[in-house]
Amino acid sequence: MQELTLITPTFLFSAISLLLLAYTNRFLSYAQLVRTLKDRYMEDHSALTLAQIANLRRRLYLTKNMQMLGVASLLLCVATMFLIYVGLQIISAYVFGLALVLLIISLALSVMEIRISAKSLEIYLSNMENIAK
Repeated sequence: MQELTLITPTFLFSAISLLLLAYTNRFLSYAQLVRTLKDRYMEDHSALTLAQIANLRRRLYLTKNMQMLGVASLLLCVATMFLIYVGLQIISAYVFGLALVLLIISLALSVMEIRISAKSLEIYLSNMENIAK
């Protein structure tokens, strides 16, 4: 195994930071959507709104886990840099590997969330098609 340098986890550190920013923006847009759907559902208990609420609940769950895994990965990158700094190369390699695994899981959850978001849009589109008929 090749020795890690401080530069290696630094690359991942910046990528994870940008990814967390995207996850946070997604979460904030969901928070606004929850408020809108709540108001809409209180006025009209439609099946479409109820389906969107269920869909949004799954998306929020995935986004929360994406954020937690991303933060854990970021913390492990910082721990890796510290371990490299104090000269614990072997331990730093394992910690960095764990950071990579957590990032992979976070990205996989992101793909799942994107698929659910697309399904949500399909619900709206099919509803508009039904109204047009």
